[in-house]
Amino acid sequence: MHALTLIVIAALVYILAYRFYAAFIAAKVLTLDAARSTPAVLHNDGRDFSPTNRWVLFGHHFAAIAGAGPLIGPVLAAQFGYLPGYLWLLIGAVTAGAVHDMVLLFASVRHEGQSLAEIVRRELGGFSGTLASVAILFMLIIVLAGVGVSVVNALYQSPWGVFTVGFTIPVAILVGIYLKLLRPGHIGEATVIGVALVLLGVVLGPVIQNSSLAQYLYLSKNQLSIIIPIYGFLAAVLPVWLLLIPRDYLSSYMKIGTILLLAGGVIWINPVLQMPAYTGFIAGGGPVIPGKVWPFMFITIACGALSGWHSLVSSGTTPKLISNEADIKIIGYGAMLTEGFVAIMALIAATVLAPGDYFAINSPPQVFAKLGMNIQDLSVLSQAVGEELAGRTGGAVSLAVGMAHIFSAIGAMKHLMSYWYHFVIMFEALFILTLIDAGTRIGRYLLQEMGGTIYQPLGDTRWWPGTLITSALFSCAWGYLLYGGTIATIWPLFGVGNQLLAAIALAVGTTMIIRMGRVKYLWVTLIPLAFITVTTITAGYQNIVSIYLPQQNYLLAGISGVLILMVLAIILYSIRSWVLLLGDHQYQKGD
Repeated sequence: MHALTLIVIAALVYILAYRFYAAFIAAKVLTLDAARSTPAVLHNDGRDFSPTNRWVLFGHHFAAIAGAGPLIGPVLAAQFGYLPGYLWLLIGAVTAGAVHDMVLLFASVRHEGQSLAEIVRRELGGFSGTLASVAILFMLIIVLAGVGVSVVNALYQSPWGVFTVGFTIPVAILVGIYLKLLRPGHIGEATVIGVALVLLGVVLGPVIQNSSLAQYLYLSKNQLSIIIPIYGFLAAVLPVWLLLIPRDYLSSYMKIGTILLLAGGVIWINPVLQMPAYTGFIAGGGPVIPGKVWPFMFITIACGALSGWHSLVSSGTTPKLISNEADIKIIGYGAMLTEGFVAIMALIAATVLAPGDYFAINSPPQVFAKLGMNIQDLSVLSQAVGEELAGRTGGAVSLAVGMAHIFSAIGAMKHLMSYWYHFVIMFEALFILTLIDAGTRIGRYLLQEMGGTIYQPLGDTRWWPGTLITSALFSCAWGYLLYGGTIATIWPLFGVGNQLLAAIALAVGTTMIIRMGRVKYLWVTLIPLAFITVTTITAGYQNIVSIYLPQQNYLLAGISGVLILMVLAIILYSIRSWVLLLGDHQYQKGD
């Protein structure tokens, strides 16, 4: 199979879905109202609530939702072959993920920019809201630890990578100050300056690596596991205009630009996918994902097709920034399709590698030795990028190698493969760190909401002591899991928690559709809700009995079990609410 065929099909499917299905949901299901004032306008405080240009906000939202999932998930799922993951990325993104994101963003805007937990409380009652708050808090901690593992595995012992990624932070602060204080409204100027400086960080990477500064950037996994949560803390307490929005905005250019560049490279060279459509691991027993294609592929790919994490962004920062309700369509549905395309490109980049090379990178050496596979080009690739690639599990490195391999095949760029590799590592880290900064901020919001019921000042996001305390507590919580976790233990738990979160969001969306009198359109959210709930609970159960308990990892087994029970309780409360609402004739009206 040639990669170009997959790209053309995906582009056509996504374009048609946005043109027709998104328009149908906007007009018939949600009835978006451009004349209705949004929370950003009504509660503009210049800090958390701030009306934002739709394209700048699209950039922030896309950067915040597109974390490690659309990059790492499809790469890990390539273990099963390219076809299962490809089909789910098409079907899931159109009918589940984009619907989930759009409906939840709408729900939060209509609920004054409140979080998912608060929306659950308002729609289903106080006990359900408390239950949702605890469940979401646990899931958010797991999600951030899960994506943090990937960036740690990509950056450890890599001065070039650490410098390039770290350099983006002061650049973002500079752009934030430029737009807020120096040249307000001059987005074009700030964009050119910011993107140029980010690229400069890549170019300066080898200079730093060969200088005396490299010894300070040659960081271990443990050191990075401490530094990354500290960054999350800073991102959570600083004003959104200073770091979060400009960093995400600049990251969106790098992300979309790199994916378009990759698509151009794939079109130019049209590589043949070396991974077969299906592998022998489809029935389980593989070294990368410890399970069968169903249900494990659906919790592994996560963000590229459907992601509960998106509900936290759609009910976190974005609804506090959106200036026009009509923009929900492009920001909610459109950004998710963009992420789906990113995931398609990640899958292609991984599957152009020889299977032996792919599994050598993504498996511990002692595990790969038992597979009976032969390495094809890995030694040459390691020499070309200047780093040892074997055994760098987690998906990030194999994706970077695959993308660098495609880029270096264009024209006379083969001698630049080391630059391409580190550029892609920066590109991946930007995806992940934008999720971490938005995620830690959302976790801070959630802790403050919960703490405000006990001590009222904590609920005020303008009270600095509360902001600092909750940000520190939350950063320490997910940092603790990151410090002691591995991709083999954290990622399956991340996948289950992430998709259970999507189930909660879809249940809330279904409730709102009924309450709005749109019962005839209930299937829009109910079908993906039923599928992901059954799939994820099955995967969670298999995680417990097949992975955690045999390894005597009782902490993760306990967390998994508690999450499943809490989500089941919330869904049962949702069903009870649906029955009561459907029994009330005023909610059965509709077009």
